Amino acid sequence: MRELQQQITRSRTLRYLLFACGCFCVLLGVLGIFLPVLPTTPFLLLAAACFARSSKRFYLWLVLHPRLGPWIRGYLEGEGLPLKGKVWALTLMWFSIILSLWFVPLWWARLALLVCAVGASIYILKQKTLRL
Repeated sequence: MRELQQQITRSRTLRYLLFACGCFCVLLGVLGIFLPVLPTTPFLLLAAACFARSSKRFYLWLVLHPRLGPWIRGYLEGEGLPLKGKVWALTLMWFSIILSLWFVPLWWARLALLVCAVGASIYILKQKTLRL
């Protein structure tokens, strides 16, 4: 595993906020393992990013965790995203974008949603696929 490259944030308040956000994202990620509508990988990646800037100890705990680590370790090490994570991320993103397009009346907001969704889809699809 490559060395933690992010610096711990100096601001105590920001560190606490990032730590709390990381804990909340771990909770959502764990729930996502059991709930089919909630994606696991994006929340665990966000938790890792928050912990990388707030607590090296919790970052290492998450990345090296025997159950949670495999969901994100491949991405963090440049090996790719799990196939299940890619499928869920794309499916839920496009479901929410289509639903948003239905309710958003402004043409420019619809266009912005589509541009963001296409960009995110391209990014996700270009990532290597890691088979767990």
